[in-house]
Amino acid sequence: MATLRFSFGTMGSGKSTLALQIHHNLSARGLHGLLCTHLDREGAQVSSRLGVSVEAVDVGPKLDLFELACQQREHHGALHYLVCDEAQFYAPEQADQLARVVDELDADVHALGLLTDFRGRLFPATARLLEVADERCELQVEARCWCGARATHNARMVDGVQVYEGETVVLGDVEALGDIEPAEVSYELLCRRHWLAGETGRLSDEAQRALAQPQR
Repeated sequence: MATLRFSFGTMGSGKSTLALQIHHNLSARGLHGLLCTHLDREGAQVSSRLGVSVEAVDVGPKLDLFELACQQREHHGALHYLVCDEAQFYAPEQADQLARVVDELDADVHALGLLTDFRGRLFPATARLLEVADERCELQVEARCWCGARATHNARMVDGVQVYEGETVVLGDVEALGDIEPAEVSYELLCRRHWLAGETGRLSDEAQRALAQPQR
């Protein structure tokens, strides 16, 4: 029986690496499937921070994943699986389409993504996947906050300052924020305590340098 499995974790927990490994293992067995992603930092491919990348279908907001799966099955005569990375960026209705792939086409779906955004709130697609998935799996590779505790939150930094409001989807290292001057956007993994306090590793380093200065 086919299964919709949603695997989730923070940034740096190995989601894309796992997606690539699943796709490699299944295709190496001669199974037919598709590797999908959306808003990957390298474009229309799944890219691991370990340096491995593979071309993938770019899941735009208007793409019907069930129809895509039907076309794939018709073209190849079979469809055994879909591997869907960056699933938090999909539309909620696309999560329902993935469920149809499992129920009506009897193909396994491996969806992988973040659980919450920089505001600590569920992504719309993540919420829907949690509702419809057959299996929900938290990744066991634990990323760490700068303090050494387990990282549970993805903090957004704009010009070095943590923010709690703004557009849900803003990729790192872009120049899309700021009314006058381009803003530097980055992300940092924090434990809940430091995420709530807005205390980042960058601030911690600055504090340590200040403490290291000779007292006058």
